[in-house]
Amino acid sequence: MMVIVSYDVNTETAGGRRRLRHVAKICSNYGQRIQNSVFECFVDSTKLEQLKEELLAEYDEERDSLYFFRIGKKYENKVDSYGNKSIIDVDKPVVL
Repeated sequence: MMVIVSYDVNTETAGGRRRLRHVAKICSNYGQRIQNSVFECFVDSTKLEQLKEELLAEYDEERDSLYFFRIGKKYENKVDSYGNKSIIDVDKPVVL
């Protein structure tokens, strides 16, 4: 299923900047960045729970926020994308 992960990490302190880097790193392990703090992840329910667990362990619940938008398996009809950002279609073969 497609899940959109969005986060807002308070970076006023060194710890916040560290959390921001760690949250982005965790998200990049599960999907691709589509905006600065937004990732598109293709995961099954088990991977989604792992992702949530890792992110919830990293963020500060009093300063930061996390959102998980479950788009589902039929995401092609639910997402329109425009602009110059190149997004990899994970359902198509990748040639290296």
